[in-house]
Amino acid sequence: YIIIIILCIIPLHYSFTCITGAKLPEPEVKIDVLYRPFLCHRKTKLGDMLLVHYEGFLESNGTMFHSSRILGDKHPVWFTLGIREVIKGWDRGLQNMCVGEKRKLTIPPTLGYGKEGKGKIPPESTLIFDIELMEIRNGPRSHESFQEMDLNDDWKLSKEEVKEYLRKEFERHGYPANSTHHEVMVEDIFKKEDEDNDGFISAREFTYKHDEL
Repeated sequence: YIIIIILCIIPLHYSFTCITGAKLPEPEVKIDVLYRPFLCHRKTKLGDMLLVHYEGFLESNGTMFHSSRILGDKHPVWFTLGIREVIKGWDRGLQNMCVGEKRKLTIPPTLGYGKEGKGKIPPESTLIFDIELMEIRNGPRSHESFQEMDLNDDWKLSKEEVKEYLRKEFERHGYPANSTHHEVMVEDIFKKEDEDNDGFISAREFTYKHDEL
């Protein structure tokens, strides 16, 4: 919640000052389900890895600023739900979603790119995304993923183990191996997750759900 405090300064001959407190809820993501499959064996939850195709538009004039189907390498995009790899509007708007489901998200600026904007997106822009969920995988916060990455079963992850996991994941989905890119990703992961700076990510550090999740 956003806390707004209003101070009323009154001339001295009235001999009082008033302080009013009010709470305004943050703007929410508007979710429109465009298609949902009849059978849904699993729904997305925080910590899952999602594969999506998407188109993004400016609400103000309908301009498309990106499409994973048309622009770039035309591949769908992987990300982990709930750990701020994407804008807040996606983290909130793509929960409890089925594979094959299509949603339209209308995202206010505070849950998008805010006052700064980004690239083709002007500051204070409300954004519209058409998103199709292609696949759900156990994310980096799951015990299953930890066990898969922990090659020597010592209940902690070394940088080499995380790098090897990334290499296999990229190859599994048809992306070329890129050692330099993987090393950068590993350094970023350890910077965020290795809380005690001992050079390893423990099971507790790996699976602990932070407040922002």
